[in-house]
Amino acid sequence: MTFVCILLSGQQIGMAQFEEMMRQQLESSMHSELEKLLDTTTGPEKEVSRKDFEGFSNLFHRFLQVKGPSVEWIKIRRPPEDSIQPYDKIAARGLPNNVAESLNKLVVVKLNGGLGTSMGCKGPKSLISVRNENTFLDLTVQQIEHLNKTYNTDVPLVLMNSFNTDEDTKKILQKYKHHRVKIHTFNQSRYPRINKESLLPVATDLSMKGPNAEAWYPPGHGDIYASFYNSGLLDQLIAQGREYIFVSNIDNLGATVDLHILRQLVSQPNGKRCEFIMEVTDKTRADVKGGTLIQYDGKLRLLEIAQVPKAHVDEFKSVSKFKIFNTNNLWISLAAIKRLQEQSMMDMEIIVNPKTLDGGLNIIQLETAVGAAIKSFDNALGINVPRSRFLPVKTTSDLLLVMSNLYSLDAGSLTMSPKREFPTTPHVKLGCSFTKVQEYLTRFESIPDMLELDHLTVSGDVTFGKNVSLKGTVIIIANHGDRIDIPAGSMLENKIVSGNLRIMDH
Repeated sequence: MTFVCILLSGQQIGMAQFEEMMRQQLESSMHSELEKLLDTTTGPEKEVSRKDFEGFSNLFHRFLQVKGPSVEWIKIRRPPEDSIQPYDKIAARGLPNNVAESLNKLVVVKLNGGLGTSMGCKGPKSLISVRNENTFLDLTVQQIEHLNKTYNTDVPLVLMNSFNTDEDTKKILQKYKHHRVKIHTFNQSRYPRINKESLLPVATDLSMKGPNAEAWYPPGHGDIYASFYNSGLLDQLIAQGREYIFVSNIDNLGATVDLHILRQLVSQPNGKRCEFIMEVTDKTRADVKGGTLIQYDGKLRLLEIAQVPKAHVDEFKSVSKFKIFNTNNLWISLAAIKRLQEQSMMDMEIIVNPKTLDGGLNIIQLETAVGAAIKSFDNALGINVPRSRFLPVKTTSDLLLVMSNLYSLDAGSLTMSPKREFPTTPHVKLGCSFTKVQEYLTRFESIPDMLELDHLTVSGDVTFGKNVSLKGTVIIIANHGDRIDIPAGSMLENKIVSGNLRIMDH
């Protein structure tokens, strides 16, 4: 065994002792910097920031303690059979005995912290129009209002905003005043980005303007537990008799309230109180990076690709070994969240997210994922749901699918058209000329008929006329400098179109 010792001010100390001294020094420096930032403001903002910084300091402390990977690959086990139930088995039990009573125990929470920047939009992503001029938020409100009217219930909607989305979202909420949905909001934390070299905040004060515009970030959706608790809204909802939240991403149009899953929660058939349900669905080749459920140290645990040792990444992506992935549709006990927060027992792995700011500075963000807390809850369960419950809109390729005749819209919910012979969704890949929503919209005079489409690839300067029909596999490639106009009324079936095709007006 080699014993490493370091000479420090005439004293010899071991490597472990030296590392501990360095950690303490970094924590002390971070504490001083955070106090300096707090001194740049007064009043309510200072108190909110102080609470945020307490959460950040805990995360930073854990970040400095972490050594090596968060999982030992050899200890990973497949989850026991009964820990991931097939949806059909859950649905076969039927609806809750009293649907209204069960719904009145529920709160719908949407994660609304994201901006639409990846699709070329300013402001909250939830305000992008996705179907018949309806935004993600419009559809969510319609879904819950339909539930409340149908069953004469009072299911509230809660939006977890970030400092990026809060102001714009609150303005738009005025339009839902006369809808039969009570809407609450709370803000997730605002954490300081850290210089990758010095491990100190890049912010100089608490403002978010000028040089500090890029100094802050919302720390991932795992922050929901602390922010929800700190906001006071958690206690308020418990006092109203609410018992569970259904949490999902606001851009997942498949994440609607499912009464069969709700029954599984409220009926507790085994006499065991299930505190956490994660909806998972079968992996396809497109989902190889999605987090999966494993058994680890006797508990269900979410395994994300960021936690996988490099030597095992291909194994993790394998559809045969890890067959399911997390949809981020989660059903969680409010009382359990309160208990775990008050006992400081909410355990989530830290995600270290490296980024480069516009000026070229390398920084890191410390984040957590909401599903990673599954191991902290009692009697957690996975339910393998149909793919239709996972319909995220991350790109304009996804947007084309949900705007098309593949789906019909009813009371805010999108369902696959019965006219489509296959239940699978076509694979659509639109090139960089379609990335931004505004440009994408100018390239379609109307959305093509896609009922019989299997695969669509479009690359380059391509436009579509009215009433175009796409079937089978269609590949359209306009080379650099060329342009392809698909004429109105065209029907393309198993076609490759390339080169230059312009329809001239005469």
